[in-house]
Amino acid sequence: MQIQDLPYPDPGVPDARSGPRFLWWLFRKQLGGQLKSLSWGLLHFASVAALPFCVGVAVQAVVDRSGTRLALAGGLLALACVGNAVGDTFLHRTAITNWITAAARVQQLLARKTAHLGSALTRRVAAGEVVAVSTGDVEKIGWFVEALSRFTAAVVTVVLVCIGLLVYQPALGVVVAVGLPALALAVLPLLPRATRRADTQREKAGRATELASDTVAGLRVLRGIGGEELFLDRYRSASQEVRHAAVRSARMWSLISAIQVLLPGLLLIAVVWYGVGLAREGRITVGELVTVYSSVMVLTYPLRHFEEIAMAYSFSRPSAKRAAGVLSLQRPTDTAGSRAAEVPSGDLYDPETGLLVPAGLLTAVVCGDPDAAGLLAERLGGHPSHEGTSVLLGGVPLDELPLDSARTAVLVQDKDPVLLSGTLRELLDVPASGAVAPREALAAAQCDDVLAALVQGSLDAADPMDARITERGRSLSGGQRQRLALARSLVTDPEALVLDEPTSAVDSHTEARIAQGVRELREGRTTVVFTSSPLLLDRADRVVFLHDGEALAVGAHRELVRTEPRYRAVVTRETDDEAALNSSVALKDVLQELEEIEEKA
Repeated sequence: MQIQDLPYPDPGVPDARSGPRFLWWLFRKQLGGQLKSLSWGLLHFASVAALPFCVGVAVQAVVDRSGTRLALAGGLLALACVGNAVGDTFLHRTAITNWITAAARVQQLLARKTAHLGSALTRRVAAGEVVAVSTGDVEKIGWFVEALSRFTAAVVTVVLVCIGLLVYQPALGVVVAVGLPALALAVLPLLPRATRRADTQREKAGRATELASDTVAGLRVLRGIGGEELFLDRYRSASQEVRHAAVRSARMWSLISAIQVLLPGLLLIAVVWYGVGLAREGRITVGELVTVYSSVMVLTYPLRHFEEIAMAYSFSRPSAKRAAGVLSLQRPTDTAGSRAAEVPSGDLYDPETGLLVPAGLLTAVVCGDPDAAGLLAERLGGHPSHEGTSVLLGGVPLDELPLDSARTAVLVQDKDPVLLSGTLRELLDVPASGAVAPREALAAAQCDDVLAALVQGSLDAADPMDARITERGRSLSGGQRQRLALARSLVTDPEALVLDEPTSAVDSHTEARIAQGVRELREGRTTVVFTSSPLLLDRADRVVFLHDGEALAVGAHRELVRTEPRYRAVVTRETDDEAALNSSVALKDVLQELEEIEEKA
């Protein structure tokens, strides 16, 4: 896989049982790229390691006044330099390719999991955590995957050079063969502490990211209640904690780096001191001493990769653990599409609450608990965030359908719909039946003023469909965003449409027109509206009142207001005193009617 071939046609099924298993799965999925990187790394490091040998042969040739060997040394030196340049160039190219493709694979997996779980994801994982995993964590995971092949090439090179020095000059080769592994293993006792500090830094950074994400998402509300400064102070405090944790982590890694510089220097001193003694005794030549000394000096370069792989693993392990945690999430009631792909039609029925939505009618659902209403809306869409009995559409359990089929059959618009940045044409370019044109949906959602505002805010867009919408529609008011989201839902024209509080942010006059527009546009289609607005309830074909998780009453809005006190309390927002007064008045009316009946009798 090359960068130009991204995205992957299929990123695969990850092993998300743990962080290390996920890293190993990533490595295996990119085995071809890893082998390429390893090959170029071996060429690069072998060429670097061959330079001291070429220099030693040249020095000894000068000492022996041998022009032939000097020319041979020059040719070998040129060949090593070419191998070094070619190997380094292509090692960097393949390593970066491995890094980017690994990060892209993880991002695709996260995007697929997000689409699969839907709104259940943010109920189980904080939105800021998802953002942190899909941005910073994927970079660290890609870093480890990329560094692993270079580390392997460095290890092979160090082992081969040690063996070569033992054969070339056994006396000094023993010192080097013992000293180099000691250098590589010297920092191992410090790695657990460095890893713990890196984990602490990442946890604090994740919490700060979550706080920032939640603050930005609720900025409009925070400004309205004067809580902006409070949350800003909280983020400042969290940011300072991240800074202190980063400084503590950097101190430990700087100590490891210092050791990686100090110990090779001590080994060089030992080699030179011992080698000079051997040269004085005539046991080795000057060229051999230069070769061994240069080899030790050059091998400090591949040894630096031991430190890098330790850092990469320390930072990527918690990142991989968090990514695996998100990727291991499953829909609570997912049968992986045990039924064939189909789009059923008919009545929509929830066995858990007894809610029945007849096909082709506009049904309004009144629930005193907004959270319970949101959970029921999710369940009607076939992807609840909690385990439970499956909703039936035309007698077919939605949880047994493939996810695409279930979402084609039932579309759920929650109370906080998201608008992506782009043009209005792109916003309304969604999978649809084609029976509803964008202009019709916009008209039904009463978006005329929204279109005018978009044109006015876009200097180069005469057609409202070409006007750009900013990220999450922040340039629009809450009611305008809500109406655009409603128009997008109407364009799809699903078999069953579930709307959760679709007009909570609009005024009563606009709400009345939206109610009429939705009723006319969805004529003959199954529509469910969760609302307590009398304007919407009065235009519904039937109203279902839910109380304590059960469908308590069914009927027309005006009938339920007159006969069901609990329904009336939710719709009219009666206080307890008002409800008691209305109940006493109703009781008096009933007693008076009984007295009149007795008198007539």
